Amino acid sequence: MKKPEIPKDEAARISALKSLNILDTVTEENFDRITRMASKVFSVPVALVSLIDTDRQWFKSAVGLEARETPRDISFCGHAILGDDIFVVPDTLEDKRFVDNPLVTNDPGIRFYAGCPLRSVNHSKIGTLCLIDRQPRQFSDEDRLMLKDLATMVEREIVLIELATSDELTGVYNRRGFMALGEKSLKLCQRSHLPASLVYLDLDDFKKINDSYGHAEGDRVLSLFAENIKDISRDSDVVARIGGDEFAILFADSLGDGSESIISRIKNGLKKIILREKLNYEIGFTYGIISYDPDKHSSLAELLEQGDALMYQHKSDKYPLKNPR
Repeated sequence: MKKPEIPKDEAARISALKSLNILDTVTEENFDRITRMASKVFSVPVALVSLIDTDRQWFKSAVGLEARETPRDISFCGHAILGDDIFVVPDTLEDKRFVDNPLVTNDPGIRFYAGCPLRSVNHSKIGTLCLIDRQPRQFSDEDRLMLKDLATMVEREIVLIELATSDELTGVYNRRGFMALGEKSLKLCQRSHLPASLVYLDLDDFKKINDSYGHAEGDRVLSLFAENIKDISRDSDVVARIGGDEFAILFADSLGDGSESIISRIKNGLKKIILREKLNYEIGFTYGIISYDPDKHSSLAELLEQGDALMYQHKSDKYPLKNPR
């Protein structure tokens, strides 16, 4: 048996998959409708929407298979995402890569496989729409076109998920995405007894930039600021544009005092951006840092509210003679 190789863009691929907040979610009719259609069109007993996680393949939709996941190192889909074209195995017993694979020798007894890579908005291959038969078979060019069309339908559903949780302008999470993924991250920290902290950030004098240079320039500033805080954050951190000119970062496995060093990096990053972009104005911000305490904070919403209040207090101290909002 040959284990699937790790793609060269694995870090970006996993990041794109995690950002969807789709793993371990309930089944959805929009996806199930497509796998039912695939099973019927191709007359195969099994059709799957398979997402390739770090060490497993997890099925967002499954027709003809009760399992919700299998190990990545025995997955056919792990091989399929390594290429751009549809990956076909006409007969597993005639293919030395799979002849002794547990998914061939045991249930579900795969003899035929065809998988079309699924791409996220940033073109990362996060999984496949795949067909499985317990009998060997051929796969024609017409079959390939049909499977590709069905995979495109799955990708559209994935895009809708991404757009629902991402801020279109900056590319980071929106409030909805932040609350969904952040709540999971916070619960994980609580179960694992790990510290966490939240930083709430608000741009200074953003209205002045809009009024002086136009809204297009204001949008540019928001994008540059988001780029900066995303660059200094870790994969485990949740970065979001909460609304308007306000942003938030949830740091897992980090206390509030550790977040202070991040603030310095954000400021240094902004200085470099101002030089790089040759801006004739400053980009400043005010922030509030709250360390997560499970005895005081019942939810991410409460943590976010306290971070906002602390940021507002700091902004009032910075600009005592004018409305900080």
